[in-house]
Amino acid sequence: MNDNLMDGQSIEARLDALKNELDTFMEESMGYPVAFDFDYQQLAPFLDYSLNNIGDPFLSPTYRLHTHEFEREVLGYYAELTRAPKDQWWGYITNGGTEGNLYGLYLARELHPNCIVYFSQDSHYSVAKNLNFLGMRNIMIRALPSGEIDYDDLGETIRIRRDATPVIFANIGTTMKEGRDDLDRINRIFKKLALEKHYIHCDAALCGGYAAFLEPRQPWDFADGADSISISGHKFIGAPIPCGVVLANKSNVDRIAHAIAYIGGRDTTISGSRNGFTPLLLWYALRKLGKSGLKKRLKSCLDTASYAERSFKKAGIMAWRNPNALTVVFARPHQEIISKWQLATEGDSSHIICMPHISKQQVDTLIADICASQARRQAGA
Repeated sequence: MNDNLMDGQSIEARLDALKNELDTFMEESMGYPVAFDFDYQQLAPFLDYSLNNIGDPFLSPTYRLHTHEFEREVLGYYAELTRAPKDQWWGYITNGGTEGNLYGLYLARELHPNCIVYFSQDSHYSVAKNLNFLGMRNIMIRALPSGEIDYDDLGETIRIRRDATPVIFANIGTTMKEGRDDLDRINRIFKKLALEKHYIHCDAALCGGYAAFLEPRQPWDFADGADSISISGHKFIGAPIPCGVVLANKSNVDRIAHAIAYIGGRDTTISGSRNGFTPLLLWYALRKLGKSGLKKRLKSCLDTASYAERSFKKAGIMAWRNPNALTVVFARPHQEIISKWQLATEGDSSHIICMPHISKQQVDTLIADICASQARRQAGA
């Protein structure tokens, strides 16, 4: 067996090649909701420690190399942002949105064993995977052209199966169109059908970072009826490591908690051992930005999205976006454009997501590339 994993290349040369490649890819990545404009150099010394936030972040485990204190501060910030009931919420920092969604669905299953999960056809692909993991009965509901769930289809489907507790997997920003399900309309369905038992989990992976600052305000948080919410940390804020936050009503979490002697506490999380570095990343970013910085960040993104929509249309490319969305949907270009700009694509549509690092110049260059590609094909035809 060859011990030289670099095939003759030095470690430095291999890493330099990777960095150069990533620098190029980063400049041409417009289709996915990940912010790149971050600088965490001040946190580099903490990579010298094996930080493990095992167990409940609100309890002190036997293992002392953790960042639970910082994790709690991050959770407190998001609890305020999502209008969680004071002193009646719980949460932890996850590996990303999929884990947060898994946790919310797990809670719903434990609280309501005889439940059916309703989710729209525009939900993230991982929803079906999570439901399969948990063995939960589920029904896919139609989506409206905006990406929102079809409320008529949802209400009628729940009515037919009203013997089972409805669990709604609500999208606060769908993957392709950034469609946001309206919790007020969902709660009106419960009221109309006189359903006292129900559960709403909100997948706010991207939009959870800024939904509280949008005007007019949209119903999406705990005060609007959510029982649990999952938000990604590496998307709107940006981080070199995927991470996220899940929040839930504390009384629901307490009902499923188990004491673990090995760690000297209880573990109410999915993964057990958890990354102790990502709480530092989110804590640092939130402290540096503050709410005023996040609002400024959002305004810049919305300005770029509005500019992109206008520019696509001006160039004769069909494009649209939902109100106050960072996602601009447009007619699917040729594969060479999709590959170069790393565009998320589904059917006849592609999109860009105007994250904080996306500039108007990048938008112009993308549109120029699309137009040039179309011209070459027309000339060839």
